[in-house]
Amino acid sequence: MITVLESIKLSTQFLTEKGIESPRINAELLLADILKCKRLDLYLLFDRPLTELELQCYRDYLKSRSKFTPLQYILGKVEFYGLELSVNESVLIPRPETELLVENIIKHCSDKNKQSILDIGFGSGNICIALAVNLDPVKIFATDINDEALKIAVQNAQLHNVADKIKFVKHNILNDDLNSFQKFDIIVSNPPYVSKESFSSLQKEITDFEPRSAVTDEHDGYTFYRAIAKKASNNLNDKGKIFFEIAEGQRNEVVELLGENNFANIEVIKDYQRIDRIICGEIK
Repeated sequence: MITVLESIKLSTQFLTEKGIESPRINAELLLADILKCKRLDLYLLFDRPLTELELQCYRDYLKSRSKFTPLQYILGKVEFYGLELSVNESVLIPRPETELLVENIIKHCSDKNKQSILDIGFGSGNICIALAVNLDPVKIFATDINDEALKIAVQNAQLHNVADKIKFVKHNILNDDLNSFQKFDIIVSNPPYVSKESFSSLQKEITDFEPRSAVTDEHDGYTFYRAIAKKASNNLNDKGKIFFEIAEGQRNEVVELLGENNFANIEVIKDYQRIDRIICGEIK
């Protein structure tokens, strides 16, 4: 019989040989999911033998990961802002950087009454659900063009008991205006911001598995910022704010776009690696 410790060592070596980043952490997280325990709890189980069923499941997981299937898609879940969310290949995997976007919106709303928020491009629902869980009272509209994403987002909202706070709507911000929507206190978006030129240089986990339409605009990386900045200015209440997540190097262009579309008091917020990551502006 092979023990937990032996299986982790062998799996780490296997993933290392396949070129997987952080192979030990990957090996431990996959095994922890099979054993239904926390990763750190594995250290208390090093001498525990694995059953044949557990070993077979582990082999299947490792085979998928060795082909660069993202860890989160294998597990079917991801943690975001302290919440466990379901994910599959229909939705972009939420990143830790996006937690900063949520954090700054919550901070902005902390001393205000009920807020109305529009989340454009909800994906797994990570932004709007984290806001709904942490803000009360709040009413959120969330839009996306992906029917499969809608299913995942609704499921996640129900899981965290905030389905009554969020109205999910299928909507294409590039082709459709926002005239049928109410006005909002906040509009937020983490849009596809990778340029077509840069897409091929991304990790295989992204290029081969994550939905391409959620990663790149197939142009210069600014298509969605242009559309949202132009249309949002007519759908914000007095003193309403817009919040964007941006990629490294996009600061100047997005700041200029906001200025051209009637936004002032523009603020740029760096992430924990000192990269410009969040831009917010207030409607004039």
